[in-house]
Amino acid sequence: MTTERFDIKQHVTDTIIAQIEAGTPPWRKPWTGETGGACFPLRHNGDPYRGINVLMLWASATAQGFASARWMTFKQALDLGGCVRKGSKSTKSVYYGTFEQETEAANGEAETRQSRFAKSFSVFNADQIKGLPEDYYVRTEPPRDLGTEADPALEAFFAASGAQIITSADPRAYYCPQKDHVHMPPIATFYVAAGYYGSLAHEIGHYFLADHRIGTQKKFTTKAEYAVGELEAEIFSAFLAVHLGFEPHFDQSAAYVEGWLKALKEDKNAIFAAASQAQKAFDHILTVTQAAQQGEAA
Repeated sequence: MTTERFDIKQHVTDTIIAQIEAGTPPWRKPWTGETGGACFPLRHNGDPYRGINVLMLWASATAQGFASARWMTFKQALDLGGCVRKGSKSTKSVYYGTFEQETEAANGEAETRQSRFAKSFSVFNADQIKGLPEDYYVRTEPPRDLGTEADPALEAFFAASGAQIITSADPRAYYCPQKDHVHMPPIATFYVAAGYYGSLAHEIGHYFLADHRIGTQKKFTTKAEYAVGELEAEIFSAFLAVHLGFEPHFDQSAAYVEGWLKALKEDKNAIFAAASQAQKAFDHILTVTQAAQQGEAA
């Protein structure tokens, strides 16, 4: 008797597709619980998850109403003196690694190649575990209510990104690759400031993902490439909103969503690649802004 091998990439893709089709993609509400604030999921030791794991754990936290940021395996919970509650449903996380493999080259000599692999782990949220030390039940602060006025701290952050941000009466938010600038309507035209900064974060995502920076968003030649490019920018903007502490607002059209679904259904690697590129762009903007702010302080 043979058992079918678990396909972690297909599992992740199917999970994301189901949430998009339900109108609740995991980056749409990237915080835990009903009263909790925005946060990145954390490992048992406090290290933040990255890339695709962030999306998967956000999705599970939203679906199950978890309020804690910490996640761990069954064994890690035991090692910490905790016990997973009976009947708790685990969530899949993904671990990437490499292994060396000897192959025969064209000249007959042996050569060693490194190959990547993806392995899944079953993890539980701290809310599903009893008996952990109190500081493992991480609670988050609620998102800031920005109202309709500009926020000085956020303005300083985006200014430190180095991106040229043009404001005019044109009611469109977009990144112009030809002129390498971001255009935004006035913040006063937005119902809430979080909507303005969410849109700005999305367009800044295109700026940092551009060909001469992170290098993934070249000239799109197909609808599929365009859809993946928008997906990367959307995930990036959610990461950035969580980092900056405001509730992200998204208003993507049905055409965007249809494009995402088509791209994901045709390629189970697409969501992994999009999350990876969004993470790279997020890491890059943090490096740039921190360097600029440290320079100003000096």
